[in-house]
Amino acid sequence: MKKFLTPLVFLIALGFITACQKAEDPFVPRVVSPVLVQVMGAPYQTDFATEPTVMLDGTKGATLTARILELDKTNILDYTKGIDSIPVVNLPVKLTLRNGTPIGEATSDSKGVVTFTATWAQLGISAPTSGNRASINWIGEYKGQAFTRLSAVQVK
Repeated sequence: MKKFLTPLVFLIALGFITACQKAEDPFVPRVVSPVLVQVMGAPYQTDFATEPTVMLDGTKGATLTARILELDKTNILDYTKGIDSIPVVNLPVKLTLRNGTPIGEATSDSKGVVTFTATWAQLGISAPTSGNRASINWIGEYKGQAFTRLSAVQVK
């Protein structure tokens, strides 16, 4: 019985070892963004959320603002200094609807702030009423790496 059981245990162990493989993620290849895009005007602590939503008055034009920052992590292990946020200057950024329709282009200023002014029609909302929402993308490239930041604008 022992002669039969020992090879069987080794065969089962070999099966478990060969079955363990690292599988690639079949859905989204994740690449770390080269910049941090903080959508201004979104409620506190949602400005860094997955899809921050800015609430705007439907009787006025839509002004969308974001701050573009590069994270300097050289002092990440020193708790007295930590990570430093450095504004990215003169970075061209495109604003598009989620379906790819362009809204406009702008360049970040000396504080890393980029501002877009658009009509509600440009955002795909012909008659802005409370609750209407437009999903938008902030698109750019920094140090040879492209980035896209998702956000939304909603009529108050």
